[in-house]
Amino acid sequence: MHLSIILPAKNEAPGLRQVLPGLRARYPEAEVIVVDDGSTDETAAVAAEHGARVLSSPYPMGNGAAIKRGARAAGGEILVFMDADGQHDPALISRLLDKLDEGYDMVVGARDGAGQASAGRGLANAFYNRLASWMTGHRIADLTSGFRVVRAERFRQFLHLLPNGFSYPTTSTMAFFRSAYPVAYLPVPVAARIGKSHIRPVRDGLRFLLIIFRIATLYSPLKLFAPVGFTFFLVGASYYAYTFVTLHRFTNMSMLLFSAAVIVFLIGLVSEQITSLTYQAVRSERRRDDKPGG
Repeated sequence: MHLSIILPAKNEAPGLRQVLPGLRARYPEAEVIVVDDGSTDETAAVAAEHGARVLSSPYPMGNGAAIKRGARAAGGEILVFMDADGQHDPALISRLLDKLDEGYDMVVGARDGAGQASAGRGLANAFYNRLASWMTGHRIADLTSGFRVVRAERFRQFLHLLPNGFSYPTTSTMAFFRSAYPVAYLPVPVAARIGKSHIRPVRDGLRFLLIIFRIATLYSPLKLFAPVGFTFFLVGASYYAYTFVTLHRFTNMSMLLFSAAVIVFLIGLVSEQITSLTYQAVRSERRRDDKPGG
């Protein structure tokens, strides 16, 4: 089993000085790829000094873009994704790989509350986990963890879906669940990061809000649109009952609310069909892989 370890890095020279020696000591035969996302420090030089394969971008493209570049370039059958800031212990990779051998296609290192960067982000991630668990019907312990191992063949099927920003863990996890590729979670400790975080609270707070809608539209749009449409219908029916009793007529507002209910539901229905078509090629590919001699 050939292993490729991919570390997206933007100005992470101090973290790489700590992480790469540990990786090399434990996995001397593994392919280590550092994707330098337009760094202005010694990230590329430090990575090359420790024997890593360096993929450099001329300007910052985003964490997700770095992940995609690394996944395309990797030659291993198994891909390990981890942060370059020292939060993830290379010694824990073996635990994830052992779990992968039990028949999973993705294993994610799940952080506890102490592993969150801040209380606000911890609460946001807890909300995302509950929402995604409801959408998929499976318990999701950490939707946004960047520490994971995957089967390369499976992961590359979804590269076109991954955003260039920070939400690649969310997108890839939901894509695996949607395609019935088994996913497991293992609790792992997380150390304090080395250096400065690239997360900006205001900008990324709005971005994380959009993740909520991505979760729904990636997995099952009707689970989002149907309740919203039903809410519009209930409000419209309630308002109609009120105006019928007080004014003895059917108002334009009631018609507007009923129309909104129908439109929202139909948008969800169309989105559900588009989602099914998106994953149709993946399902066909899996059936071919599962055939004897395929």
